[in-house]
Amino acid sequence: MYSRILVPTDGSPGMERVVEHAAELAAAHGATLDIVYVINTASFANLPMETSWEGVSEMLREEGENALEAATAHAGDVDVETHLLEGTPSHEIVAYAEKTGCDLVCMGTHGRGGLNRLLLGSVAERVVRCSEIPVLTVRVGERPTKEESEAAEATESV
Repeated sequence: MYSRILVPTDGSPGMERVVEHAAELAAAHGATLDIVYVINTASFANLPMETSWEGVSEMLREEGENALEAATAHAGDVDVETHLLEGTPSHEIVAYAEKTGCDLVCMGTHGRGGLNRLLLGSVAERVVRCSEIPVLTVRVGERPTKEESEAAEATESV
């Protein structure tokens, strides 16, 4: 059913859970994991002019390489390809999945709701909305408290 599974990583804590889940699916289907890290170049457009872009770019690339190495370490024995991309994360993830013929996108979500999601945005939500390829989301991080869940539901129903 799956031959290529895309796993976007941001290097955050909890991504190992996503990679391990995707690796289990890949092992069961004999699939390859494509692990990508997207350098969000749009978020650095507001840097002061005196900031050295080369220094920032090098730092971001190093961060991406570290995230890819960490994710690969949790993939087990399945075939893995890693790629460092640049651009808007949700757009690059969807474009990569379509361009390379991925059958599934498996990505983490922090499960934020309400005001937190509105303020922080959600790459996973944008990928789910824009992708024609199935997207499997895996919760990472702490589970919200009952009060946080109720507050998120109340905000979303307004």
